[in-house]
Amino acid sequence: MASKNKGMTITAIGSIPLIMTLGNSMLIPIFPAMKSSLSLSQMQVSLTITVFSIAGAIFIPVVGYLSDRFSRKIIILPSLILYGLGGLLAGFAAASFSHSYVWILIGRTLQGVGAAGTAPIAMALTGDLFKGGEQSRVLGIFEASNGLGKVLSPILGSLLGLMVWYAVFFAFPAVCLIAILLVGIFVKEKRNLQAPPPFNKYVHGLLDVFKYEGRWLLTTYLAGGTCLFTLFGILFFLSDVLEQTYNIDGVIKGFILAIPLLIMVTTSYITGSKIGQNLEKMKKIAVLGFIFMTISYGSLVFVERLVPFLAVLGISSVGAGLILPCVNSIITGAVKKERRGFVTSLYGSVRFLGVAAGPPIFSRLMDWSRTGMFISLAVFTLIVGLLVLLLIRVKGKDGKKNKATPIRYKYL
Repeated sequence: MASKNKGMTITAIGSIPLIMTLGNSMLIPIFPAMKSSLSLSQMQVSLTITVFSIAGAIFIPVVGYLSDRFSRKIIILPSLILYGLGGLLAGFAAASFSHSYVWILIGRTLQGVGAAGTAPIAMALTGDLFKGGEQSRVLGIFEASNGLGKVLSPILGSLLGLMVWYAVFFAFPAVCLIAILLVGIFVKEKRNLQAPPPFNKYVHGLLDVFKYEGRWLLTTYLAGGTCLFTLFGILFFLSDVLEQTYNIDGVIKGFILAIPLLIMVTTSYITGSKIGQNLEKMKKIAVLGFIFMTISYGSLVFVERLVPFLAVLGISSVGAGLILPCVNSIITGAVKKERRGFVTSLYGSVRFLGVAAGPPIFSRLMDWSRTGMFISLAVFTLIVGLLVLLLIRVKGKDGKKNKATPIRYKYL
């Protein structure tokens, strides 16, 4: 692959997670206006994220199998189209439909189905097209792009919200069109000359993967889902606090929400460029990330002023930035190409469920106790960190350090 073409391929792949993250993060700044305009409760507002994420989580395994059966690109392009159409439906519903809230949820559900075939499949595509240390580097860019979408989205959401709160929905088809053009032109998949395996053999092979490697593979799933759960929960909490406690809204609010995300993006990019293929290094970095998150959330119990709060919260963002590229590399290298789409898609489902659970659970925790919320988070991240430490293998049968290379069993 020529250097120029490789750069454009990476750009095309990187555009996919960036767009997916806009689907949730861009809505957070306009939640108060949406709540007021439609006379909704805090829980009803949070459902606009939850239905998107649950729909994605349900359909991700389906499109993961289809991408293994056919091709990544054939799944990604229609998914981007559906994603954009769901945004149009939600926007027109908010602007002119009666019972607009129900139609917004339907549009968001369609977007979630479309999102199922975007970032998780793009991660599998990265594993197909790049190998070795270059794969880890591109996955670091992938996660940084994911984070960049989170950084830009509160700012974009705030800017669009200055016109009218539902303008954010009309932004989705515009950005999807850019990704469709990039993927359609610059992503060239290698032709698979082998016929796809029969469904029963495909499932048998997957069962073997989880039979022999399930403990550490599911632990990595949990680690990634935990990062997304805490991230979106904290953003939901922070968005409410900025308006209710500090009377900060508009673009300034968007920039403040972007601070912890920018820290995570920067850390993700650096981590992805440094980890290579060494599984032991990935494990140590991931454990360190959970230590940072636990310290941060435990300390936030004692911090209420805005600037110190953001500084301490930044420590948890560093932790998430350390964890996610490592988890991405471990999972992407876990199986061979024939089943990579399904395995990475299951990981995508867990990430989506983490996003879906964040706002409603944090809404309940906020009503319960601020102190209890942060203590619960600290305990939870500590437990997940211990599971990563204890359950992720770093040595093979010969006692040598493992690298993130595909597992090979007779059905793989």
